[in-house]
Amino acid sequence: MTAPGSPPVHLSGYQNRDREVIDYGMTELEDSGLWFRSSPPPNPGGSKVAFIGAAQTFGCFCEKPFPDLLAERLGITALNFGYGGAGPEFFLGQEKLVEQLNGCDLVVIQAMSGRSQSNSAYESGGLEYLTRRSDGTRLGANEAYREVLEGPRGLHALGAAGTKAARVLGRRRLRRLVNETRRAWVRSNLDLVEALRVPAVFFWFSKRTPSLPDDLTTVKSLFGEFPQMVNTWMVEEVRRSCAGYAECVSERGSPQPLFSRHTGEPVTVDPADDRPDLGGQPAWSENLYYPSPEMHEDAAECLLPVLKDLL
Repeated sequence: MTAPGSPPVHLSGYQNRDREVIDYGMTELEDSGLWFRSSPPPNPGGSKVAFIGAAQTFGCFCEKPFPDLLAERLGITALNFGYGGAGPEFFLGQEKLVEQLNGCDLVVIQAMSGRSQSNSAYESGGLEYLTRRSDGTRLGANEAYREVLEGPRGLHALGAAGTKAARVLGRRRLRRLVNETRRAWVRSNLDLVEALRVPAVFFWFSKRTPSLPDDLTTVKSLFGEFPQMVNTWMVEEVRRSCAGYAECVSERGSPQPLFSRHTGEPVTVDPADDRPDLGGQPAWSENLYYPSPEMHEDAAECLLPVLKDLL
């Protein structure tokens, strides 16, 4: 976890990658070194609600993410603190941000990815770009969990039998690491809720339900759709500590074609403009991963009655 008061490690602000499609109007939070998407103008007469989460709360490729839509519907001041690749551990380490959260009337906490959680093998700082503890090597979560699954490298040099043995050992180690990571993710969320002096709403926003098959065959089958590695048990453990819970499962409008904000013509974006380690991927002509604008509308509808009751 990022130590309180230490400079935050930036994973993504998305603006460089997406600049042809949308201007997020990034602003810094009180000399904290943290940059967030601009929020709607404050409503002096309304309640103040903070929204924390990852890219899904931030609203990649979306003019009006669900915090903006709820500000319009409820007449609230909505503060969008969505941060690229973030997990609960990231927000725990940011003192100035926690102060801001505690100055609100309510905080909505998105169910964030399990791959952004630190464990005994990898330090994350609460973000999805990991550091291998054994030697300090930095690598993305997909690569990190793949190397665990493939098992000890030395065994592969012994031929087919060695490769088989390595994979058996790798899967056993991966099982232990996943269980450890899931418990740590729950603890980070509970610690985050405990750090708040105001009520919290836990929010599931995904293309899938919280139910996730326990499949360690590949990294893809382990992670599942966002939020990666998070299952029903984890959600239930956290939601019990919150004042409210909302669940939005939607694929409406996905995939989302990408168009230039200047010309209206179809465009592509290069993921390497966001993170160099993503170089070599094909450019995107569609948003296949992040929630579409229609999905953000569905998210706002799901949160609306819960926020009305609590405010």
